[in-house]
Amino acid sequence: MTINVVGLGYIGLPTALIMAANGAKVVGSDIDADVVEKLKTGRLTFEEPGLDELFGKAAAAGIEFASRPVGADVYIVAVPTPYNDKDKKIDLTYLKNALLDILGVCEKGCIIAIESTISPGVIHRQIYPAVREKGYVCEKDIHIAYVPERIIPGNMIYELINNSRTIGAASEDIGVKLAGLYGAFCKGEMITTSIQVAEMTKVVENTYRDINIAFANELAKMCNVEGVNVHDVIKIANMHPRVNILSPGPGVGGHCISVDPWFLVGDYPTLAELVFTARRVNDYQPIYVLSRIREIMRENGISSMSDVGFYGLTYKENVDDTRRSPALQILEYLDSFFVTDVKSFDPMLKNTIVSNQYDDFDKFLTNIKMLVVLVAHDHIVANQDKVRDKVVYDTRSCLGVGDVYKL
Repeated sequence: MTINVVGLGYIGLPTALIMAANGAKVVGSDIDADVVEKLKTGRLTFEEPGLDELFGKAAAAGIEFASRPVGADVYIVAVPTPYNDKDKKIDLTYLKNALLDILGVCEKGCIIAIESTISPGVIHRQIYPAVREKGYVCEKDIHIAYVPERIIPGNMIYELINNSRTIGAASEDIGVKLAGLYGAFCKGEMITTSIQVAEMTKVVENTYRDINIAFANELAKMCNVEGVNVHDVIKIANMHPRVNILSPGPGVGGHCISVDPWFLVGDYPTLAELVFTARRVNDYQPIYVLSRIREIMRENGISSMSDVGFYGLTYKENVDDTRRSPALQILEYLDSFFVTDVKSFDPMLKNTIVSNQYDDFDKFLTNIKMLVVLVAHDHIVANQDKVRDKVVYDTRSCLGVGDVYKL
C-alpha cells in the first residue's frame, strides 16, 4: 500500500514521517518547491521536539518527497483551510486544488482521507460534487473520508501517538481500513463515525476552547477593575468538580482555535451568536493588552514606547510558530499608528521577522525599561531573575519575581 500525504506543513509532515517510520510506504508531496527541496536534502522546515529523530527514522525507511501528488492507494490531505475575512466562510481553494491534483493521478478504488479542518457539510456539499465532475462515482470509484488532526505544536509527536482519532467514513469497510492505517502508529482509541459527525466534532472541539478562553479573558478584565488576581479566582473556582476555566492571555493565536469557530459563524450566522461573541472578545484581547500597557506606562512615568520591550512573538510557548500570534497583532496595530520603535525578543525564532527584534536577551533588557511578557517560554521562566529591575507586565502569569503587573 502506498500512502501519499498531500501538504507538508505543521500537520502533514509529522504525519508523513511517523507513518513512514512505522513501516508504511510514504510519499510526501507539497506544491512549495522550496519545502520539497529542503526535505529531499534532509532539512526540516520547522522545529518541533522529536521531529529530527523521527525524520531520521523515516528517511531510513525510504520516505520520498515530490512536488505533486503521485499514484497511491491512500491520500491524506493536510493543506491549509483559512476563512474569508468578509463573510467568515471557509476558503476551500487549497483543498479543492489538492483534490483536483489527486484526481488527475489516482486510480479507482483509492481512499482520500482529509485531515484539514473543514466546516460541517463541506464533503457532501462541495467535495463530492467536485469528484463527480471528474467522472468518478463517490464511494465506489473514489472513497472520501474525514480524519481530522488533533495535535498541537510543541507536543506533536506525543499527541500523534497517544491521542484518539476520529474517523468519519461513509462505509464501515473504509472506516476499518483507515483505523488499521492510523492504528499502525497511534495508541489512542479509533472512533469511527459518519463524515458529518466527524466534521462537526472537529470544529466544536476548538470552538469550545475558544469560548472558554473568552470567558477567562472577560473575567480577567473584571478582576482588574476590582484589583483581584484573576488567576487566584480561576484556581479556586476550578476546585469545584464541575468547573474547568482555562487561562486568560493576550489573545488567541495559531491556526485552530482562532480560525475554526469562524466556520460556524460563517455557516450559521443567525445561530452561532455565542460563538461570534467569543470570537470578538478574543480578537479584541490584543487591543485590550495594549491599553493596559499604556496605563502601566503612565503609572510608572514611562512616556515612550521605545522603552517597552515585548518578550515572545510566537503564538504559544516553546514553539517557533507565529501564525496569528497575538504579539504580532499588537505590533501590527501599533504600526498602523506609525509606532515602530517597540523592541522585541523571542528565543525560539532564528530569523528576524519584525523591526527592532533582538537576538541577544541581555542586550534586549539593557535597552528597555518595561518588559511585556506575551509568551511563557521556558526561557523567560529560567531567566526571570534578570528582569527584577524592570517594570513587568506578565500577561501569561508565568513569573514569580517581585511585583509584576498581571493580565
